[in-house]
Amino acid sequence: MQAAGIHHLELTLLFLVLLVAGLTTLAQRFKIPYPIVLFMGGVVLSLFRHLPQIALNPDVVFLVVLPPLLFIGGFNTSWRDFHKNIVSILMLAFGLVGFTVLGVAVGTAWLIPGFDYRLGAVLGAVVSTTDAIAATAIAKRLGLPRRIVDVLEGESLVNDASGLLALQFSVALVVAGTRPGPGLAMLELLWLVAGGIAIGLFAGLVIHKVSLDITDSPVEITLSLATPYMAYLAAEGIHASGVLATVVCGLYLGRKSSETLSINARIDGTAVWKTLEFGLNGLVFILMGLQLRLILSGIHDRSVSQLIRYGITFAILVVALRIIWVYPGAAIAYWIRNDVLHQGQPRPTGKQIFIVGWTGMRGVLALAAAISLPTVLENGAPFPQRNFIIFLTFCVIFGTLVLQGLTLPAVIRKLGLAVGGEQNMEEQQARLLILNTVLDYLRDLSRQAKTDHKEIYEDMIRHYQARATLVEGGGEEMKPEREIALARYERNLSQELRALERSTAVMLRNEDKINDEMLRTIERELDLSEARFQDT
Repeated sequence: MQAAGIHHLELTLLFLVLLVAGLTTLAQRFKIPYPIVLFMGGVVLSLFRHLPQIALNPDVVFLVVLPPLLFIGGFNTSWRDFHKNIVSILMLAFGLVGFTVLGVAVGTAWLIPGFDYRLGAVLGAVVSTTDAIAATAIAKRLGLPRRIVDVLEGESLVNDASGLLALQFSVALVVAGTRPGPGLAMLELLWLVAGGIAIGLFAGLVIHKVSLDITDSPVEITLSLATPYMAYLAAEGIHASGVLATVVCGLYLGRKSSETLSINARIDGTAVWKTLEFGLNGLVFILMGLQLRLILSGIHDRSVSQLIRYGITFAILVVALRIIWVYPGAAIAYWIRNDVLHQGQPRPTGKQIFIVGWTGMRGVLALAAAISLPTVLENGAPFPQRNFIIFLTFCVIFGTLVLQGLTLPAVIRKLGLAVGGEQNMEEQQARLLILNTVLDYLRDLSRQAKTDHKEIYEDMIRHYQARATLVEGGGEEMKPEREIALARYERNLSQELRALERSTAVMLRNEDKINDEMLRTIERELDLSEARFQDT
């Protein structure tokens, strides 16, 4: 029996993996973000009664899926851009979460029979967390201003913690019938935040220290895969925020990756993490869609027309609350940045603010939070409206992910925000500075070189000068250099020059002239070039 169960699990997993691959290929052909196609594919499959039902286990989401996705999100986030936009991110991650909980608590008590402010607060906390995968995929493809993309990605990293915290308080309010005093609630909030940040930094410091002594690529990659779980479980073990700990650990190690990871680990690790990130996201998005039949089977006291009406009403309420908040939230953030922090950043336009409001897409964390609600209260009574809360959460995911996601490209173009160039100009200046630094160094060496080595220096000067000319003229991106048969001296010199390029790029990042993402792009080109010169 046990072997048969394992065999069935293998077939189910194989079916899901093949489905993810096939639907993602279809999404790429029609230029639609793959999360939308996978979710809709799951919804359609859930309508076939003879297919096996696959329940989404919230423990698997929180303990298996969430940590690596949070970690890689933090790892790939530029600390410069995150820090620059921290006020706007916090206004969304904490301010908007609180406003959503309050607005849904009031709105559902008025719009939906059977809901009071306590159940409304639970529902508001459930749907307060956003998923930026589909939104940022569209935004990057259409050339949305980088600052908007940074804010959306930062919000989705941080509001997981604030949303789960709000859920914890609101569920306690329903289950126990008591509400913590403001002082106790504030202390718990401070502990969750401070403890999570402290554990994340400590885990990052330890992993960074250990990684300095490891040069074996498989071991480095294995350690990086274990890191998010260590940070998450350590924070949860002291009842702090595992979400914040994992994000902070990812941010720290992403900042230090140039020092800790070897060339092969950077090259191989990028492929491993991209595959893992895609696989986990693909599975959870298709599993979300597959939950529809299970969700509907648990609701017996409302007709189909009532479910549709309440689902549409609630989805509109959630979208409207976000749009209502972003305008005063942006004004407050602008005041803090300029009058308090004196950052001197330009005021965001109304169009930019609206796009931020339109990209509040919900994902697997919201559905997992709804499914994780307790089934009974302390007095043994069933948790009120639990199945209906899960259904309303599904409706919000459908409305924000599918409907807003599909209309987002048209909205971006209509508002005239599909422009690029600021990042390209920054990248062009950085590359020119790196290449000119190497050229100056080469010319100095050439003047002091032996006659036998003159030709080598002249050849390399011509090569770097050609690259600089290409970049200065706005030409195509540099590709890995062609393999050239060089003498040992020339090969050693090439390694020295690449090391200089690398150190110059790190210096530019440390001086906040480029961000971490750009540094990793340049490093990858250098890593690939370096790998081609290594002995096989």
